Amino acid sequence: MKELLRTNDIVKLSWLEALLADAGIETLVLDLHTSIIEGSIGILPRRLMVSDDDYLRARLVLRDAGEEVFSP
Repeated sequence: MKELLRTNDIVKLSWLEALLADAGIETLVLDLHTSIIEGSIGILPRRLMVSDDDYLRARLVLRDAGEEVFSP
């Protein structure tokens, strides 16, 4: 799995998940439960992950939608 981006914006995260799903790319959101434990005040960003095989295509989908992509 590779990280596409980190965000505290749950609306944006949901939109990006839907955008990638429409492109046939499965996603996984990490740190969701950690954020809930901290009281859901939005301090800890959630990470949007995709498989290694889908990573480059997912980057292109997000770039075409005008989103910045995490660069390790």
